[in-house]
Amino acid sequence: MSEKIGLFFGTFNPIHIGHLIIANHMAEFSDLDEVWLVVTPHNPHKKKKSLLDNHHRYEMVYRACEDYPKLKPSNIEFNLPQPNYTIKTLAHLQEKYPERLFCPIMGEDNLKSLHKWKNYEVILENHDVYVYPRIAAGEMEEKFRNHPKIHPIAAPVMEISATFIRKAIKKGKNIRPLLPEKVWEYIDEMNFYR
Repeated sequence: MSEKIGLFFGTFNPIHIGHLIIANHMAEFSDLDEVWLVVTPHNPHKKKKSLLDNHHRYEMVYRACEDYPKLKPSNIEFNLPQPNYTIKTLAHLQEKYPERLFCPIMGEDNLKSLHKWKNYEVILENHDVYVYPRIAAGEMEEKFRNHPKIHPIAAPVMEISATFIRKAIKKGKNIRPLLPEKVWEYIDEMNFYR
């Protein structure tokens, strides 16, 4: 049987314990064999001063995953043409690893706008989508509720925001409990977000 890989996309600016809890929950309590945390590259057309360089965000994800054998950092999107679309990443991965099945992971809130994604029908035709709960999500749309390719997973609800973490660091607040230890050390050492 093919290995099932969950793809958890994010800017991870920075990766925090909420991301890790969800990724680990998906790896341990669903039929996924591994979860790859896919670091979304900086969109060259968007001016985001607060977004760290790709390699720094990848380094934080790498450090966060070190102690979790089923979690893997991924920089697969760094070399794809920008702006990138999930459908292109999925096609690229399927071509590179034909023996694996790739399954996007998303929050319920993102499921609401899935119908606006480029070629979303093709994604649902060829890939299972794993969904974790969000407080602000509301009701799941009828067309997705009993969809054979959409798998809601009862993961813990995490409402930690990377924006909140960046602002708190800037104000000199101690937010260490919200970050994996190795990520906190890297942020501190590099003097990020200050």
